[in-house]
Amino acid sequence: MRCVIARFPFDLTKAGVLESMKGVKPETVVGESVIIGRRVYPVMQVGQVVTRQDRRDFSAGEVVRAMTQLGFTVRGLPKAPPAPLTPLQHASAMLGSPIFV
Repeated sequence: MRCVIARFPFDLTKAGVLESMKGVKPETVVGESVIIGRRVYPVMQVGQVVTRQDRRDFSAGEVVRAMTQLGFTVRGLPKAPPAPLTPLQHASAMLGSPIFV
């Protein structure tokens, strides 16, 4: 499949990506990730290995689009935990009445 990453055309195949990522140790995932084989890789690490370009040259969206088109599973950003309740909100919730602040 032909795709453009950082204004350069690449002919990527699923087998080619699997071969490129073989033996590459996954970094810690803190954002979007791609499942390749049985491992979960950060999107930017996959883009760097596959294109051999610096991570500053392309965006995560370009790599996500390419990996999705190739049939890999892409996970989005992890959801942020909800903000903790203030003591007043917590007491109000325990009493069962809504509070409007």
